[in-house]
Amino acid sequence: MTDRFRIVEMGPRDGLQNEKAEVSTEDKIHLIHLLNQTGLPAIEVGSFVSPKWVPKMADSGQVFDRIEKLPGVSYPMLTPNMKGLGAALDHGVQEVAVFAAASESFSQRNINCSIAESIDRFAAVCEGALSAGLKVRGYISCVLGCPYEGKIAPDAVAAVAERLVQLGCYEVSLGDTIGTGTPVETRALIQAVSQKVPMAQIAGHFHDTYGQALANIWAALACGIRTFDSSVGGLGGCPYAKGATGNVATEDVVYSFMQSGIETGIDMERLLDAVQFSAKMVRRDVSSRVGRALLTKRAG
Repeated sequence: MTDRFRIVEMGPRDGLQNEKAEVSTEDKIHLIHLLNQTGLPAIEVGSFVSPKWVPKMADSGQVFDRIEKLPGVSYPMLTPNMKGLGAALDHGVQEVAVFAAASESFSQRNINCSIAESIDRFAAVCEGALSAGLKVRGYISCVLGCPYEGKIAPDAVAAVAERLVQLGCYEVSLGDTIGTGTPVETRALIQAVSQKVPMAQIAGHFHDTYGQALANIWAALACGIRTFDSSVGGLGGCPYAKGATGNVATEDVVYSFMQSGIETGIDMERLLDAVQFSAKMVRRDVSSRVGRALLTKRAG
């Protein structure tokens, strides 16, 4: 297979906001410096949200200001409201992201409003961002399962995805937030969403809570998806499953694809440097299988 795929690195934002360890601003900047050396095309830096709700992202503006921005690399920031968009504009951000849920229960408990209300809120954010020349990416949570509702109907996800594209999102990332999805469910989901959104505008975001993330990525790839979110060192976790892993590890995805002949444009040795530092930064052992295996091999 000679296809090239795109990875959106989520570790500095989606990963670190769910880690228990306190991480300094300097360490966040150094992690992104290491990620910059890998050839990754997109690195999500942080989020402009209230420190009251997500204290680990309180220094996102400082981090964004101080990192090196390489030509051709995107450095998106999560901006859930107009205040967040204002901060993004003040810091010179070029790409922002908004998020909705496919589950009404999750939406109410996570952001205290219905799915429809959340999308209405994002309309102004998207309009403001687009008018300022920024790109907007959309995320949908709980696409394959919800901690409160269980299974989620693919058509419900497709409706949210269609609305986000109508608001101007250039891409919609489908998030298996609790990691319960399987390849069969993944295929059914993508088939439903692709009836409403062009395949080229769909991305996959799979958590590895039940060890299904790589299998789901390959199922999505077979459907035509070419963009995937991942997190260096498997940073993060699932707040709804104690001890669960977070987003699929970037190194696991890169290894699987590279060994299968898919061009990634990512330097595995440089990626391993970031994996090693990320584990040290959050004060735990490397959790990914590929990370452990290749770092052991390199050390020996």
